[in-house]
Amino acid sequence: FEIDNDFSDLEIFFYSYCSSSYLNNRSKGDNDLHYDPYIKDTKYNCTNHINSCIDSYFRSYICIDSNFLSDSNNSNESYIYNFICSESGKIRESKNYKIRTNRNRSNLISSKDFDITQNYNQLWIQCDNCYGLMYKKVKMNVCEQCGHYLKMSSSERIELSIDPGTWNPMDEDMVSADPIKFHSKEEPYKNRIDSAQKTTGLTDAVQTGTGQLNGIPVALGVMDFRFMGGSMGSVVGEKITRLIEYATNQCLPLILVCSSGGARMQEGSLSLMQMAKISSVLCDYQSSKKLFYISILTSP
Repeated sequence: FEIDNDFSDLEIFFYSYCSSSYLNNRSKGDNDLHYDPYIKDTKYNCTNHINSCIDSYFRSYICIDSNFLSDSNNSNESYIYNFICSESGKIRESKNYKIRTNRNRSNLISSKDFDITQNYNQLWIQCDNCYGLMYKKVKMNVCEQCGHYLKMSSSERIELSIDPGTWNPMDEDMVSADPIKFHSKEEPYKNRIDSAQKTTGLTDAVQTGTGQLNGIPVALGVMDFRFMGGSMGSVVGEKITRLIEYATNQCLPLILVCSSGGARMQEGSLSLMQMAKISSVLCDYQSSKKLFYISILTSP
């Protein structure tokens, strides 16, 4: 679903449900006003409680309209409501309805027709500072609750910075080899490269290319910390060097977004040589051509 609503109602509902369920479920011996089940009750499962809140929210709000997403006017039950909230297909509308157990939840998740866990990471994001959850389409990747700047992938930063339809990537086919035949007991270097490529969808830890920023042609290189910690090997160094050389020849402003864990140890001294190579072409870009260069430092 595309959710554009204000989530204040959802937040208020969760807190009110949390308070009411705590008061209703206290044992008779819990007469101490200072008793805090969230601290002292080691059997309390926060995850199950949150899941119960979500169940209750679905039950109370999403399916108020019995014809929700239904083409038939004679339909008395929403397909989604039946699937999420009722194992037998019957809607429990009693005020004292019973929250589904973990066994029922397991049966639902194992369904081949409707996997509710499939794309959760595409819908929600958690703030690193206040740990608040928010809808993924947050404006400018800034937390709506505390104003903290969230981490961004290289693709997200390119999409945010470059005018739509103007991005032209460079050297996308360059892939790291294994020049020193690096092997470890944990995982071979080639396997780590393949794993990072599948996880991120990138060929290496930097994306380079040209585009327009507010109508101004620029050369842009953006590193991605998700790819082996943004470490710089031969491919990263070569792609940045070629970008700088292209910007020098075309007299373009140059922007490099740094998010790196340093040189890649799996390539030994070859990765250490990349800094000297980049510094050399940057010197020509700035000193000889007197062109405009911006280095943006990001977290980490």
